[in-house]
Amino acid sequence: MFDGAHGEEHIDDGMVLLQANLDDMNPEWTTYVAELLFAAGANDVYWIPIVMKRGRPGVMLNVLAGRESVDAMERIVFRETTTLGIRRIAASVHRLGRRIVAADTPWGPVAVKVGYAGGEPVQYAPEYRDCAAIAEREGVPLKAVYDEVRRAYREGAGRA
Repeated sequence: MFDGAHGEEHIDDGMVLLQANLDDMNPEWTTYVAELLFAAGANDVYWIPIVMKRGRPGVMLNVLAGRESVDAMERIVFRETTTLGIRRIAASVHRLGRRIVAADTPWGPVAVKVGYAGGEPVQYAPEYRDCAAIAEREGVPLKAVYDEVRRAYREGAGRA
């Protein structure tokens, strides 16, 4: 079964990429800021290391959001970072159809996100949180859990 929001392959034309360059912000704040942006509805948040004027190290904050969320995202960025300006760049995002399936593993079922193009599965990835919980609980390396989940998915192609 496809999840409702991303069940079919589509293009989102109503997206905006917000960017701000920061060279005077405590790097410890980045996780906090990203969590606030995601909680407010950001589709994606990421930081890129950059070199700024006079060779100063800095980061570029990138926030992908729907047009309806831009004002809320900007309020967070202005309130929680040291930037004095934010670039707004219109963006389109081509999204694969998505489906969450369960792969049967020795530790029980584990969620796998599968991406579909033209109705065919073209990408798949074990859900990090499920794998991390198993690794911690079972004392197994995370990479071993990922390997087993991928093997289980390939052999059984998962189940809805």
